[in-house]
Amino acid sequence: MSSFVVRFFLPPKHLAVILLLAQLFLIDSSQAADPQPYTVKIQSTKNAELDQLLTSASALISLNETAPVGAFALISRAKADVDRFSTALKSLGYYQGQVQISIAGRPLDDPGLFDTIDFSPAKPELPIVVSIDTGPVFHLRHIDLQGQLPEEAKQWLGLSSGAPAIAAKVLVARENLLTGLLNAGYALAKVDEPIATLVAGENSIDVTYKVTPGKVTHLGAISVSGLDKLKEPYARQKLDIAKGDAFTPSGIENSRQNLLATGVFANVRSQVAEHLDPQGQLPINFIVDERKRHSTNLGAAYSTDLGATFSTLWQHHNLLGNAEQLNLSAGMTQLGGNSTTGIGYQFSAQFIKPDFFRLNQQLKTGIAAVRQNLDAYQQQSLQAEWGVLRTINKLWTGGLSLSVEQSNISQENTTRDYTLISTPLSLKYDSTDNLLNPTTGHILRLSITPIQPLAGFNVDTFAIFQVSGSSYLDLSHSGSSILAVRAMLGDIEGADRFDLPPDKRFYAGGSSTVRGFQYQSIGSQFASGNPEGGKAMVTGSVELRQKIYGNYGMAMFADAGQVSSDTLLLQGAWRVGAGVGARYYTSFGPLRADVAFPVNAQSNSGSFELYIGLGQAF
Repeated sequence: MSSFVVRFFLPPKHLAVILLLAQLFLIDSSQAADPQPYTVKIQSTKNAELDQLLTSASALISLNETAPVGAFALISRAKADVDRFSTALKSLGYYQGQVQISIAGRPLDDPGLFDTIDFSPAKPELPIVVSIDTGPVFHLRHIDLQGQLPEEAKQWLGLSSGAPAIAAKVLVARENLLTGLLNAGYALAKVDEPIATLVAGENSIDVTYKVTPGKVTHLGAISVSGLDKLKEPYARQKLDIAKGDAFTPSGIENSRQNLLATGVFANVRSQVAEHLDPQGQLPINFIVDERKRHSTNLGAAYSTDLGATFSTLWQHHNLLGNAEQLNLSAGMTQLGGNSTTGIGYQFSAQFIKPDFFRLNQQLKTGIAAVRQNLDAYQQQSLQAEWGVLRTINKLWTGGLSLSVEQSNISQENTTRDYTLISTPLSLKYDSTDNLLNPTTGHILRLSITPIQPLAGFNVDTFAIFQVSGSSYLDLSHSGSSILAVRAMLGDIEGADRFDLPPDKRFYAGGSSTVRGFQYQSIGSQFASGNPEGGKAMVTGSVELRQKIYGNYGMAMFADAGQVSSDTLLLQGAWRVGAGVGARYYTSFGPLRADVAFPVNAQSNSGSFELYIGLGQAF
C-alpha cells in the first residue's frame, strides 16, 4: 500500500505574520483591562501657581476615578489635555510652552500606543507622565487705549508695562476700565475685548483696548414701577439719587438696596435706559415686586435645662402704607426641663415705624406678658416699651428706650411686687456677614440700663452695665472652618443684691453663657440648692465649627464663667463646660444640636446638657 505526503513551503516573511497573529489570538484575554486603570504624574514646573493650575485643568486627573475608559478614549483624553495645558501655560504668560504626554513610556503619536494600552493588564496601572517645558515668561510691552478718555483712565486698568502677560489680569483690566468709566459718569461707555499681539522676538505682548466712552451723563427721570400697597412718596424717600445728579453705579445700587431693606419687596432691580432722553439725560427705573403683606413663622427649640419651646410670629409688613410693621407673637416655654418648675408663656405685640422723624431711625413700641417658672424664681410680668433705634452707619446702631414693667416674683417662698421704670441706652457694632451663621466679622454690644422703682417693694435706684462681644475667624477662607469666640461682662450698681428684683440679677449657665451647666445654676446657692444670682458676671466661649461633607458639619466648644455675689468681678468660682455638636446647614440657617458636659461640676449640676435649635449658639 502506497502513501504520499503533502508539504507546504512558506516564505519566511509570511511565516512571521502567521506566528504574530497566532500569538495575538492565543493571548489570555482576561489579562487585558478594559477600561484601563492609570496613574498621572505632572512633573513640577517649579512654579507652584502653574502646577496647581495644570492639575486643576487636567481631565486625565479629574475623570480618572469617575469615568474609566478604554484605549481609544484614553488617548483622546490625553490629547485633549495637551490643549488644556497649553491654555493654562498661556494664561500665566508662557506663550512658547511645550507639552509632552507619554503613556507607558510611549508618546501620543506612537503608532503602537493603541495596542500597548489595549493589551495591558489592569495591574500594574499604566503610568502617564506629563512633561512641561514652560519656555520664557512673556511680559507686557505696549498698553494702548484707543478712544477719547480722561487722563486717569490708564490708572484704572491696573496694568503696567513690563509686568507678566497674565491673561486673567488683561481681561480683568477691561472690567476695571469699564467700572472706572461708569463711576466717572460715562453711563453708556463700552470697552471691547482686548486685542493681544504676540511679539515673539522680544518675548512680549502688546495689548490694545478699544473704548467708546460716550459723554459724561446726568440722571434723567427716576421712576419706581410695580408699587401696589406701598405709597410712592415713601419709596422715593428711600432713594439716594435725584434727577440731575451725576450718574454713578454706586448711587443706583445704594438706592436699590435701600428699597430692598424696607422689607416690603421680594425683589428690586434697577433698569438703566439704553439711550439718553431729549435733554441728554439718562432715565432710571426701579422695578419692584411687593411681597405678601402678611407672613407667619413657627419656631421650636429644646434643651434639657429649659425643656421645649414652641412659638409663632405673625407679621404685617406694610400696615399703613409706609412700611410700618406689626408683629404679634405667642410662645409656650419651659415645657419640661431640669431648671423649671412649671410651664411658662410669652405674648407680645410690637409696632415699628421706620424713618421716624428722620431717615434710618425707627420708632419701636410694644407690650408683652411673660410668665416664667424657673428654679431661680417664678415670675409674672407685664411690660411696655417705647424706643428709638438709629442706624448710625452700616456698622453702628444706637438705641434709647423708655420701659415700664410690673412684676410679681417669688423666690424661696417670698413673693414681692415690683413696678419699675427704666431707660435702656445701647450701642452696637456689627460687621458680621450672616445673622444665623456668621463666618467673618465682629459684634460688640454695650448697654446701660438705669432703673427706678415706682411702687411695690422698696428698692434703691440701680443701674445695670453690660458689655458683650463675639468674633469670627474664617480659617479656611471658604466658610468651611470657623473659629468663633465670645465674651460677656456685667455689673450692677446702686442696690444690695437681695434688694434687687431676682430677674434683674446676673445668672450663668445654659446655652447663652456656659453650656453643660443647668440654666442659671452657676454661682452661690440658697440652702435649697437653688441659685441666688449675683451683682457681677464674666463669661467666655471658644468654638470651632467645621463643615465635614456637603451640608453636614460639627463643632467643638468650651465655655467658662463665674457669678460674683457682689460687684467685685472674679469673686465667684469659675465653672467650665465643654462639648461637641452637629450641624446641618440649610438655606435659612444651620440646624444645631449640641451636647455639653460640666468639667468642674457643682452640687446642682447634671451629667450633661443637650441643646437643639436653629442658628449657631452665638
